[in-house]
Amino acid sequence: MTLTPAQRRSLSWSAIALVTVLLLWLLAPVLTPFIVGAVLAYALHPAVEGLAARRVPRVLAVVFVEVVFIVVVLAVMLMVVPILSKELPMLREQIPALADGLNRTLSPWLAQWGINVSLDIAGIKAFLLKYVGDVDVEAWLGPALNSARIGGSILLALIGNAILVPVVLFYLLLDWNGLVARLHGFVPPRLRAQVEDFLQECDTMLGQYLRGQLLVMAIMAAFYSIGLALFRFDLALPVGVFTGLAMFIPYLGFGIGLLLALLAGVLQFASWYGVVAVAVVFGIGQVAESLFLTPRLVGERIGMNPLMVIFALFAFGHLFGFAGVLIALPVSALLVVAARRLQTAYFDSRLYKG
Repeated sequence: MTLTPAQRRSLSWSAIALVTVLLLWLLAPVLTPFIVGAVLAYALHPAVEGLAARRVPRVLAVVFVEVVFIVVVLAVMLMVVPILSKELPMLREQIPALADGLNRTLSPWLAQWGINVSLDIAGIKAFLLKYVGDVDVEAWLGPALNSARIGGSILLALIGNAILVPVVLFYLLLDWNGLVARLHGFVPPRLRAQVEDFLQECDTMLGQYLRGQLLVMAIMAAFYSIGLALFRFDLALPVGVFTGLAMFIPYLGFGIGLLLALLAGVLQFASWYGVVAVAVVFGIGQVAESLFLTPRLVGERIGMNPLMVIFALFAFGHLFGFAGVLIALPVSALLVVAARRLQTAYFDSRLYKG
């Protein structure tokens, strides 16, 4: 059987795609910091180019942009520290009282239905005194070291990625234009116009998506902070800002912020007031974000419904771990553009038209 030139080209590209996917699957743990670094470099390189255009040496521009980015990320992560430092002592004080209140209210009601449930208040107090009492460095150091020895490979991988991602990001930002030019040179000349058009569409989509998402995050951070402050939450600012900025990770960021807010409300007010306040603020915020802000500011830029978003998060999380969750939507946006191109080509093909 003799293959036509078009068939040979199709087989060649299919073989290249298959080998690429296989290598990505086999080298997923190794490629994670490089993929994360590439995504961050794409997002940050316009800032570097802007500084370089103002005659700032490129090395200094890269260092400045990367340091600012790392400081912002660390600041967001450290917002959890004041929340936990205030909530952990309150846990020891409030949870036994809350459990005692549940015993007095729920136990008689459940007993009417033949369900006998009674919380062990003494056991809860003993647990809290042991694990949520005053911080004892020696008491925590032993289990921490044991955990590090048990999961040594995981710990080393986390530390290695934390070090490697900034290094990869630095070199990618430093040589971004040269790298793009070299990759462009690998494209066959007859396909360069089509590839450039495809990449331009991807760049436009991702740029609009990132700008809109950052604006939504800033608005929601301000909304949650002000809303919780109006209900007299002591931790309104850190919880609100963290929740708004953590929304960059769809569903997971909002879920963590909601959990922290509920915990803060229950511990501070020791009543249903805190739960109702959180329900009101986060309910209004979620409705406003889903029905107004995201459609207006982000729109259907990536052309994915919520079910597809959830699938992308799980799929990339399975392949690349937590870093995969961070890159799921940007990479999925590129795949959506490619799928649209393939759909158009299929509808124009003889196979579809018969």
